[in-house]
Amino acid sequence: MALAACALMGCAKKNPFYNYKEWNTPHGTFPFNEIKMEHYRPAFEEGMKQGLADIDAIVNNPEAPTFENTIEAYMNAGEMLEKVSYCFYNLTSAETNDEMQALEVEMAPKLSEYETAILLNDGLFRRIKAVYDQRDSLNLTPEQYRILEKTYEGFADNGANLDAAGKEQLKALTLKMSNLTTQYGQNALNATNAWTYEVNDESELDGLNEDTKAMLKSIAEKNGKSGWMLDLKQTTYIPVMEDCNNRALRETLYKAYNSRALGGEFDNSAIIVEIANTRLQMAQLFGKRNYAEKSLHNTCAETQENVMTFLDQLRDAYVAPAQAEVKELQAYAETLGFTGELQPWDWSYYSKKLKDAKYSISDDVLRPYFELEAVKKGVFGLAERLYGIQFVENKDIQVYNPEVSAYDVLDAEGNYLAVYYSDFHPRDGKRAGAWMNEFKPQWMEQDGTDSRPHIVNVMNLTRAIKNDSVDKPALLTYYEVETFLHEFGHALHGMLTKCHYAALSGTSVPRDFVELPSQFNENFLGEKEFLDTFAKHYETGEPMPQDLIDKIKASNNYHAAYACVRQLSFGYLDMAWHTLTEPFAVTDGDTLNAVINFTNAAMEQVRVLPNVAGTHMVTAFTHIFSGGYAAGYYSYKWSELLDADAFAQFQLAQATKGSIFDKETADRWRTNILERGNTEEPMVLYRRFRGGDPTIDALLKRDGLK
Repeated sequence: MALAACALMGCAKKNPFYNYKEWNTPHGTFPFNEIKMEHYRPAFEEGMKQGLADIDAIVNNPEAPTFENTIEAYMNAGEMLEKVSYCFYNLTSAETNDEMQALEVEMAPKLSEYETAILLNDGLFRRIKAVYDQRDSLNLTPEQYRILEKTYEGFADNGANLDAAGKEQLKALTLKMSNLTTQYGQNALNATNAWTYEVNDESELDGLNEDTKAMLKSIAEKNGKSGWMLDLKQTTYIPVMEDCNNRALRETLYKAYNSRALGGEFDNSAIIVEIANTRLQMAQLFGKRNYAEKSLHNTCAETQENVMTFLDQLRDAYVAPAQAEVKELQAYAETLGFTGELQPWDWSYYSKKLKDAKYSISDDVLRPYFELEAVKKGVFGLAERLYGIQFVENKDIQVYNPEVSAYDVLDAEGNYLAVYYSDFHPRDGKRAGAWMNEFKPQWMEQDGTDSRPHIVNVMNLTRAIKNDSVDKPALLTYYEVETFLHEFGHALHGMLTKCHYAALSGTSVPRDFVELPSQFNENFLGEKEFLDTFAKHYETGEPMPQDLIDKIKASNNYHAAYACVRQLSFGYLDMAWHTLTEPFAVTDGDTLNAVINFTNAAMEQVRVLPNVAGTHMVTAFTHIFSGGYAAGYYSYKWSELLDADAFAQFQLAQATKGSIFDKETADRWRTNILERGNTEEPMVLYRRFRGGDPTIDALLKRDGLK
């Protein structure tokens, strides 16, 4: 026994998660150099043990429930588990491997059981409810009142008011859902990584620039091949779909990308049905018609009727213009010798050519002005001009991959504000897309110390190309720069927050509000005043010429209607699956076909290009089937409405005061939106910034429809 105990203690001392309060790292950042794969499982287990002990201490407190001994104590419970979770789940997205994926599957049910054990703890809920019931007599600050409300609602929404049988059923459904969503996400990732396509004749790549071909050759070399190789990462998919003259190759790539996890080894179709039906069961436990009704009550939209009205309003405004865009592109393609009907794998190709013809602008023209290091300076400089913050690289901060950079973020007076990690390029083990996340949220310690956040931006941007024949820095597309600005907007929301409780800070806002700061940030890329600060040719140092900036500005609403209806199609898909009031039934045994047909029917009202048999994005739609956007994908357009309306204030300041970087407007944006998290109802915060309710007018104007 003694030897075993000593061995366990020794193991604990070597496991950095056990000693997280003693980390001798800048700002208490993760000591990634010390964290090994074998540390995670015992840290998860010990973290859950400590978390349950913290809850037991609250429940068994002999004193009467108070805000301090119940609500704040609950906010501080499970600290070690939070540490290991922030580390592990950031890395399962950005730096995963087979061992991590296996552990993720293993831990999913255990963590689900842990969370359910807390959320359905009768003793804990009784204490929370006791404080909640006397909330109006407690002399709470507005933020204390808000966290009390959200804590109570969180328990109620997760079954605390259910009877014993209902709680047991919810436990089983929650566990099932955790396993299903984890498997869906892994299937989508594995299906993406499993596909490659060899090209041995360079003529098949006609139209691609030398940089893209060099990248494809690098992929082939990495896989032990001599020619070129396509994969399904965005850095391959986008340039091939836009530039490759080989229509057959575009078709092959399109069909592969849009049939990920659609049948075969990683088929997600049956999992989709199980997820939808399980969510319906969960909603009906709470007396709701469907999952959307349960999910939407704590959002800006509030009800499914409001969401559908919003989607329909945009549909009515955008479908006809989108159809006109398709008709125009069809006619243009025919002038280039195209025959037949435009297919989805033709859209990006001819759309880019028409854009070039209209505006003489293309990624090949723009890339030399968007060298990554210059773009970083521009994006960081935007934050400095608007909010007075600075980014200083700190090489003493350990990182989880050598490609990652870490920065001290300082305020205008040079005081520490946050840690910012940037992770820019695709690699094996990193999922597709781009995102912002936290390694540590922001909160106020009990002694009043402001515990500042650690924020990460992860992207899949074009790499520098270095081989025997090419040596070029990373030159980004316009879309990639826009993506950087978008994710950096999320990062600013996380870094500038000033809240008392982590559960309310930063991006902890309703999902139909969380995209506002990110989409707002994208607007600056169309502004000459911003481009002038960084967009210089990487070889000559010459600034982007005025005529090119004018063309960017003019082209920013190019095919905006098509882009809108594409987003609407995803929103309608999402709502179709989550407004089911009866379980989804497969009558003929063909689950895959049933899933495709149901989803196609939902999307048909906004379809403007032909449907392609054997393809569908629904089986790789991780946002709603393994992410946090179930019954919430509409929020991207909702946030777009808000961001256009908000940016109109900066444009007004530019027109009246002479600068898009107007300090007074930026301060109002920062103090009412970026700093406040979820401390008040989001639309109250928005109206305080804007001075009134948003309208669709600014969005229509920005998209050239008004």
